[in-house]
Amino acid sequence: QVQLVESGGGLVQGGGSLRLSCAASGTLFSSDTMGWYRQAPGKQRELVALITSGGTITGADAVKDRFTISRDNAKNTVYLQMNSLKPEDTAVYYCNLRRRVSGTNYWGQGTQVTVSS
Repeated sequence: QVQLVESGGGLVQGGGSLRLSCAASGTLFSSDTMGWYRQAPGKQRELVALITSGGTITGADAVKDRFTISRDNAKNTVYLQMNSLKPEDTAVYYCNLRRRVSGTNYWGQGTQVTVSS
């Protein structure tokens, strides 16, 4: 079993920055991929960025130039630095851990990010 605890969401003005953190605990493997998805009201959950333990990153084109994902393997924690935030970035951001072999996904409880115009 895996537990994911997110922190760092909140309300910010357009153009501002936020940093999300997600700490994983439980049964973890070095091959797990970690990352972030988001879900805006009335929309489907979408990929923001993923990172492997080796540092390979997959990211959405809409945020590649503004958001940076990083990972501290020793702390089992993944971060999302969000800069130049826009109102359209408003969403609930979910931490994700995916098993490489089985493809099983684990999710955090979500953290709200609200960007005002």
